[in-house]
Amino acid sequence: MRAFADLYVALDETTKTNEKVAHLRNYLAAAQPADAAWAVNFLIGRRPKRLLESRKLVQWAIEETGVPDWMFGECHHAVGDFAEVVALLLPPPAAGDEGTSQPLHYWIEQRLLPLRDTDDDARRESLVSAWREMNERQRFAWNKLITGEFRVGVSQSLVVRALAEVSQVSGEVISHRLMGEWQPTAEFWQELTGAPASSDPSRPYPFFLAYPIEGEIEQLGELAEWQVEWKWDGIRAQLIRRGGETYLWSRGEELMNGRFPELEALASHLPDGTVIDGEVLPWKSGAPLPFAQMQRRTGRKVLGPRILADVPVVLMGYDLLEWEGADIRERPIEERRALLESLAAADEGLVLSPLVDVSTWENLKVLRQESRERKVEGFMLKRHGSPYRVGRKRGDWWKWKIQPFSVDAVLIYAQPGSGRRASLFTDYTFGVWDNGQLVPFAKAYSGLTDEEIREVDDFVRRNTLEKFGPVHRVKPELVFELAFEGIQLSSRHRSGIAVRFPRMARWRQDKKAAEADSLETIRALIR
Repeated sequence: MRAFADLYVALDETTKTNEKVAHLRNYLAAAQPADAAWAVNFLIGRRPKRLLESRKLVQWAIEETGVPDWMFGECHHAVGDFAEVVALLLPPPAAGDEGTSQPLHYWIEQRLLPLRDTDDDARRESLVSAWREMNERQRFAWNKLITGEFRVGVSQSLVVRALAEVSQVSGEVISHRLMGEWQPTAEFWQELTGAPASSDPSRPYPFFLAYPIEGEIEQLGELAEWQVEWKWDGIRAQLIRRGGETYLWSRGEELMNGRFPELEALASHLPDGTVIDGEVLPWKSGAPLPFAQMQRRTGRKVLGPRILADVPVVLMGYDLLEWEGADIRERPIEERRALLESLAAADEGLVLSPLVDVSTWENLKVLRQESRERKVEGFMLKRHGSPYRVGRKRGDWWKWKIQPFSVDAVLIYAQPGSGRRASLFTDYTFGVWDNGQLVPFAKAYSGLTDEEIREVDDFVRRNTLEKFGPVHRVKPELVFELAFEGIQLSSRHRSGIAVRFPRMARWRQDKKAAEADSLETIRALIR
């Protein structure tokens, strides 16, 4: 646990990529196999579910630290992170400054996971005992794990890079082995870093992700070099048929079996040893339905006949990754497409992303203006002759999305962020005009520079009108352009409108609050 806690702090204290990889490599090379497997599990984002209620954790922490409730609350407000404030307030461990020497896998398998099957008294005793054995760094990492909030500033690609350097296995192979369902055990560590072994039939391939076009489309060279497809708005997925069984994986590595019976029926007709990359889309009468219709399905545990009839889905096929049990990702895209078309010809249930046939970039620009009318997000451009790569790689796949919707809105509420931003007001609520009143319209957290965040933070402190716990109602003066991908009517929102992925595009310091947009203007976007 000591080495893992030191790794966590070291990763948190540097922003340099090579240093992060070096820290990861040094830890993984020295760790016990079971510890290394658990560390990889957490570092790539597979956090354990919260096993204890926040209210009880706070109560037990206050009792153990011995500080008054109000003081704990003030400390928490200043630090902004429960895990850190408890680690700082607890008295030194009984074992001394070094803390526990027990390995990471002991703490997870013998102390953390058993909490799910015990009562509150046993949980409290176990948790307090752990705090008393650990030093400050260990408590910090431990608290992150028990609260389900373990996050660290490394991407999965950096973890893969470190694993490849430690094991001398290629990053592409490591990425593939990390996909699907697996348990963090010493045996899995050997499989992950060792010679090729029999593969889990359910295991998907790593997804190939496109980079966005930033600038003029002509920078890609000749249009004839590219395969052009519409970009669809659904759930990216892989449909796998192996050993007579079907598996449907989301890009987030969630096994979605049982949620889309139409696709499992489709897969039952596919040849064994087939893997298709595509998009799960709500689809009716030969056209996509709004993504909001998909949310009607994904929010239900039981799919009755009515919802299946109202919101049927298809898999919009993009690419073929496995054919007759062979990995064909290295074959040229034209060959993979031809095989995919042969599958579609044999099964009407498989819908293919159609190729767009235009002769010039100018023609493509004109066609792109029809994206929203067609219920798509723009174009995908895939270089002729390209393989199917791993992760987000520049050069072969690009996405050219339509410009997002945007409105000008007024900052009306602000509250502090979390972690390093706990001392700054970074979480904002924006309003738009409706009959002379500002109505809450959307929340946004991203899009500003650090300097702009500090300026807004200063404004909030000087112009707070009311406080509701951590939320401050502020003088309605600051105007921001909000960008978002989708918009729909919603009875759950006070404004009657819901938007997808809102973020701050820019601070409109050239506008006064009275010049911000109205609800009527925003409703026109829906129409």
